[in-house]
Amino acid sequence: MISSSVARVFASRASSAIKTSRTLAVPTAATGRRFISIRPIYTAEATATGGRNGRAVSSDNVLDVQLTLPKALGGPGDAGKTNPEQLFAAGYSACFQGAMGLAAKNLNVALPETNTVTGIVHIGKDSAGGLGLSVELRINAPGLDKETTQKVVDLAHTICPYSRATKGNIDVKLSVV
Repeated sequence: MISSSVARVFASRASSAIKTSRTLAVPTAATGRRFISIRPIYTAEATATGGRNGRAVSSDNVLDVQLTLPKALGGPGDAGKTNPEQLFAAGYSACFQGAMGLAAKNLNVALPETNTVTGIVHIGKDSAGGLGLSVELRINAPGLDKETTQKVVDLAHTICPYSRATKGNIDVKLSVV
């Protein structure tokens, strides 16, 4: 776990890198630093205060949520409040559904408008004794056969930015239901 002062320095450097060269430096255990070059099309910004029992607000104030540590993790699990795992599940499932639309178009498949993607994010102890995440995405495409749906899902998994970001970092299970 990094200290808050190290995190602030990293965030400041990352912010400067984005503004100047559009290159984001991300530390990794093996190499020390990994550089990812993108040309941002859209940038989301949100600020969290108070950690898992605080609040998160987007820069445009559209997202403004109260946070609570789930009871299963030793927190109060306050009703009407969310947590980072729920937010990640929502973001990943929405992004993946968008990638499915692009994948279906590329495969000349008519994806049913009633398709759904349910994101399930698990947090638990990893083999090193720390906390880790795993994800399951449950995909339902009523009226589309399972084999065709699976082809769309497989291609979407190579397109979705969340899938690309998590690849090799956490377990992601894709289930066509």
